[in-house]
Amino acid sequence: MVRFMKNNIQLSNNSTSDYIPNIDLGQAYDQRYIDTDIHYETLEKLANFFGRNMPVHHHDRFYQLHVILTGTVHVHLDETSYVVQAPMLFLTPPTIPHAFITDNNAKGHVITARQQLIWQLMETMVASGWDKSNFMTTPLCVPLVPKANKNAVHLLQLLSFIAEESLQSGVEHDFALKALLQLILIDILRLADKSHPQQKTRKDDIRIFHRFNQLIEAHYKEHLTLNKYAEKINITEARLNEVCRRLAGLPSKRLIMDRLIQEARRLLSFSSVSISEIGYELGFKDPAYFARFFRKNAGVTAKKYRNG
Repeated sequence: MVRFMKNNIQLSNNSTSDYIPNIDLGQAYDQRYIDTDIHYETLEKLANFFGRNMPVHHHDRFYQLHVILTGTVHVHLDETSYVVQAPMLFLTPPTIPHAFITDNNAKGHVITARQQLIWQLMETMVASGWDKSNFMTTPLCVPLVPKANKNAVHLLQLLSFIAEESLQSGVEHDFALKALLQLILIDILRLADKSHPQQKTRKDDIRIFHRFNQLIEAHYKEHLTLNKYAEKINITEARLNEVCRRLAGLPSKRLIMDRLIQEARRLLSFSSVSISEIGYELGFKDPAYFARFFRKNAGVTAKKYRNG
């Protein structure tokens, strides 16, 4: 059974992150996963670490899927609240504020995936004619009724597979996780279709958005202007910014800076080269400017980040 009610606390996506904390599991929970695209953990282990009552937070640049297998959960997604009896799932796109409370005996699965990977997997499906692009920006809360829905049965099986695969390692492990995640996304889409209709996103917006992300990956170290990126896509800078805000909840410039910060964090964590050399590697001509850039966007100095 699902009960819906308006949340008394404002959890709007338009709220600033100044008072809605961002939780990065790779940093806050398990640093072994600081640079991975997919992180799996049981609900029980995360609850033991963070607690059963998770206050309002978001996951910047990460999607998160909770599948609750037992008990009752109170979920707040943006401005809507739900009280749902397990089994159920809720999905939160990046930047969507959310909070939840689970029973002390609740068990389940939690998958956290980098937004770039989800976009890539979704792009494959959208390109094939499956117009589910709004899935990238819309939070979901869906009951799972295995006796009445074969997609729910299949989804639960896939989650048990991904739990087993998370114990493996190696190159084939990464391929297996991505393949399982794409199958999970397909089942979630099917379940969402039967749960409630969703607003469609224009395919051209998706094309622009993914092309922009491809260009960022190819050129982020070159520090191209937004106008240069827009020219390569054959659109205006204003149109590019509009699409990014609609699909990612972020301005286009922020996506470029986030990619630089992501790479800077990776190099600081996993390489022994100096901070100045990292700045040069990322296209900064002045080490002092790189230091200011990192401190402003990461909220901590590069030295402290490396030593922390």
